[in-house]
Formats: sequence, structure tokens, C-alpha cells
Amino acid sequence: MTEAVHSPVNLGLTGKTILITGGARGVGAGIAQVLEDLGAVPIVCARRPGDDDREFYSCDVRDSDAVAEMIGTIVAKHGRLDGVVNNAGGSPFALAADASDNFSRKIIELNLMAPLIVARAAHAVMADQEGGGAIVNISSVSGHRPSPGTSAYGAAKAGLDNLTESLAVEWAPAVRMNSVVCGPVETELSHLHYGDDEGVAAVGATIPMGRLARPADIGNAVAFFLSPLSQFITGSTVTVHGGGEKPAFLSAANAGNKS
Repeated sequence: MTEAVHSPVNLGLTGKTILITGGARGVGAGIAQVLEDLGAVPIVCARRPGDDDREFYSCDVRDSDAVAEMIGTIVAKHGRLDGVVNNAGGSPFALAADASDNFSRKIIELNLMAPLIVARAAHAVMADQEGGGAIVNISSVSGHRPSPGTSAYGAAKAGLDNLTESLAVEWAPAVRMNSVVCGPVETELSHLHYGDDEGVAAVGATIPMGRLARPADIGNAVAFFLSPLSQFITGSTVTVHGGGEKPAFLSAANAGNKS
């Protein structure tokens, strides 16, 4: 799923140290691979290591002390922290009426509070280092449309995009803050959301581009936001969703002009 990217363009990421939370698998691993292919030094944190040999830290990103210790260790080893990708997140399906308060609280902590905790710890380093730094938050279309079955997740992602805009204003010009809003992405866990291969293909067919995003598609957008090419871009979002979802009324209408 994590396709390699071989770009003839030098994005200016060679040797840059970049932390990717939740970077051991799925979208995070795809982002790490893209950055590695572009010459960066991806550093991964997650609950468990992945199958690669990248520098890895086991860290609960909801724990501010643990995050501060991890970032301190990274800076002590590499001398600086150039970028952060707040990718850790997600939610199982649970209808709001059935979910416990504790369940919803944990989802919001992981998808909203954790990125804030990581961003604050990174900012403490980036604000005082030459060249500053860049932080990219991985958000979701669930924060921009109804999210039945994952309502706390959708609300947290909406908050994350607002947080991105607010921190961009607070922390400019030293630290740039941007957000990548993801549509459905095909990973090793796609079956949990979409079913078997036939289900995944059926979901992909609803997207104008004809497929789900691949982790590398998200990684490419992240790489741009981390690179000097976006040196005047902060407080922005880019939506990587293959054209989005067709309005439901198009399938229901019988006016003879379906597309």
C-alpha cells in the first residue's frame, strides 16, 4: 500500500528531520516512505513499531510528559526538529447514542488534544531554532460533512482544522501550520471500514477519480507543505479526496440528467 515515490524534483527536504506520529502503518507509513524517498529523515512514533528500520519511539501522544521527553530525545540526537506530521488518530464505528462518555472522550483526546500536545512540544523547539519549522495536521473529510457512526471523530477533526488556522496565526512566522484533509484511503485496515475487496472497489467507484486514495497520495501533499515550496503558506488546508462524494440526490433523481 505504501508506494514509493521517485520524483525528479528536489523539494528541499534532504536531511530534514521529520517526526510522523502514528507512522508505523497505514497512512503514516506511506507518508514516511514519501519523505524518505525525497531525502528526508523520517522519525516514527506509534504504539508498536512497523516492519521497517526507521528510527522509532513508542509514545502515547496524549501524554504531554511522554511527548516532551520523546521530542527532547530526538533533538538531542539530531540537533533540531524540522517538521512534524500529526497523523495519529482514527475511530472505530460507534453510534453516538450507544457510545459511552469515556469512549467519546478518548476519541477526542486522540484526534484533537494529541495533535495540540505534539504541536506545542514541537513549537517549543522550532520557535528558537534557525529556520523555524513546519507542522502538518492530518485531518479528514469527516470534519466537513456529517459523520454518522463516528460523530466524535468528525467533531474532533473539525476542531483540528480550526486549531491549525489558529496556531498558524499565533506561531507565524517561525512555525508554519497546515492541514491535509483526507478522503477514504486504502490501507491494510480498509476491510474494517469498507468490507472485502469487492466492498473496497465499490466505495472507490463512488469517488470521481475512480479509486480510494493511496497513502502516497497523502504523503505527496504533506511533502509539499513541509518543503520550502510552501514557505509562504500557513493556516491552509488541502483536500485530498479524489473529487469527493457525489451528491446523493443525483442517484435519487429521475429527471434524466444523472451523471
